[in-house]
Amino acid sequence: MGYNAFGLQESDDADLPVPFPDDFDYDTFLSTHPGRLDITNGGHTHTAAVTVEVWDGPPPQQDPASWDEQAEADFEWTSGQVAVWSMSLGRADDVITLADSGGTWQVRVSCAGRAEAAALSGGEGTGMGVERYLVQFWPAGS
Repeated sequence: MGYNAFGLQESDDADLPVPFPDDFDYDTFLSTHPGRLDITNGGHTHTAAVTVEVWDGPPPQQDPASWDEQAEADFEWTSGQVAVWSMSLGRADDVITLADSGGTWQVRVSCAGRAEAAALSGGEGTGMGVERYLVQFWPAGS
């Protein structure tokens, strides 16, 4: 994580009208742009744990008490291939396959460890895995 932010975006961002990190909204935990999800994190610079799940239908509801932040959004992908993007490192090598082609999806992003990550980033240095995310995707309308 760098600059309190990361994104999930089309693996090939060449045709996106607003590629990451343009127009990033630091005041919102989860925001969307065409082909892109933006997520603000607790610490300025650190290594977070991110788990991604792709479901056929809505996943079971997560206990909100287990998470510091939780949000859902609808969005549309054109390729079905998603990559993690960082402001400091750019595009990650790993690709997340949602489907063989694009479509409309829903996502739930849950985060824990935000305060600890902020304290480490503002004080003694960077944290490793202190902040953790669960990102769950499923087809819209299912």
